[in-house]
Amino acid sequence: MASPCEVLLALPAEQAELARRMVRLAADEVWRIEKRYSRYRQDNLYAAMHALPDQSQSMDAETARLLNFADQAWHLSGGQFDLTSGLLRRAWTFDGSDRLPQPERVAALLPLIGWQKIDWVSDPVNPAGEVGGGWLTLPAGMELDFGGIGKEYAADRALGICLKAIPARWRNTGILINLGGDLACNGPRSNSEPWRVGVEPPQSEQTATLTLQLSRGGLATSGDSSRYLMRDGKRYSHLLNPLTGWPVENAPRSVTVAGPSCIQSGLVASLAMLKGQSARDFLVETGLPHWVVDV
Repeated sequence: MASPCEVLLALPAEQAELARRMVRLAADEVWRIEKRYSRYRQDNLYAAMHALPDQSQSMDAETARLLNFADQAWHLSGGQFDLTSGLLRRAWTFDGSDRLPQPERVAALLPLIGWQKIDWVSDPVNPAGEVGGGWLTLPAGMELDFGGIGKEYAADRALGICLKAIPARWRNTGILINLGGDLACNGPRSNSEPWRVGVEPPQSEQTATLTLQLSRGGLATSGDSSRYLMRDGKRYSHLLNPLTGWPVENAPRSVTVAGPSCIQSGLVASLAMLKGQSARDFLVETGLPHWVVDV
């Protein structure tokens, strides 16, 4: 997941072996998801999906859930949250320098971006409320990038795996999954005491951090603390508008959202950043607890 990851469990010291087992289960699940959907591997499902352009391919239930989520996010965002926009990395390198891409290079990628160009047909939902799979046709030259939802999904999955495996005696144990600041927890740490979570400041030179209390659900932050460009005094965020290929302007420095799950929190935080100067109004409309940093 390209970030520090940890599992926190509110277990007594004599349950060290149980804690180690829970951590192994969580880590195995996170590794499984990364290996499955990473674009940096040539031997996984992701590579197989892209090896057959313009051909209809059967997708399993897990991938169908992720693609359905991406489809909903695309519609909710008016096309700004787009799983096909990862191709823009060919033009942009957010390394803190002042090197902006040539507009022609960005424009050349836009015909290969657009979720609406993907042919995705999900199987009907069964009586249990589950989707069985679906069929995907990926046009030649286009790519999917699960980076925008993968880490949050992995946090939720790791928490679920731990809850299924933990003995009944310890079922109320507080568990918190932290994948690089994307969090999922099942309840308070202990004795109704919430988890205390520090949010990284958007500027490394700042020493003060935002400290939040989390008792259940997910927490995610979207921002440009380490990935940006600076040119002539103007800061260019790594959050790109797939409709234009250029960074969103007038967005907050960071947005943190608490929600029912980590993947939902992450989506809302990302959507808020993509709204630019309308981020606060959007967040208020969601009704979810949120924190915005502008400077």
